[in-house]
Amino acid sequence: MEHEKLNYVEFAAKDLAATKAFFSAVFGWQFVDYGPDYTAFSNEGLDGGFYRAPMASQSSNGGALLVFYSADLEATLAKVQAQGGEVIKPIFAFPGGRRFQFLEPSGNEFAVWSE
Repeated sequence: MEHEKLNYVEFAAKDLAATKAFFSAVFGWQFVDYGPDYTAFSNEGLDGGFYRAPMASQSSNGGALLVFYSADLEATLAKVQAQGGEVIKPIFAFPGGRRFQFLEPSGNEFAVWSE
């Protein structure tokens, strides 16, 4: 851990089981449960967790947008869609690459980019 650097992020999740299944299938994440209302992930670039709550983080309501990198954007998009992710911004170009944005099963927004 580095002094005064971001280390952990937490998200609300209305459906912990669906959220865990989604991130496990799409990104290969593993989780450790801490009771029925919290699950944590680590070694994914930034450690974090999901806590049971009816809210969701979306950029449209001021939530931070966390962005994954993919060496194969179309393959990652296909996995997101196959596991029930809702694409809310299809692949688009921006200076430096391309990306898409999606909602995972609990409604939290994420993005994936590639060169």
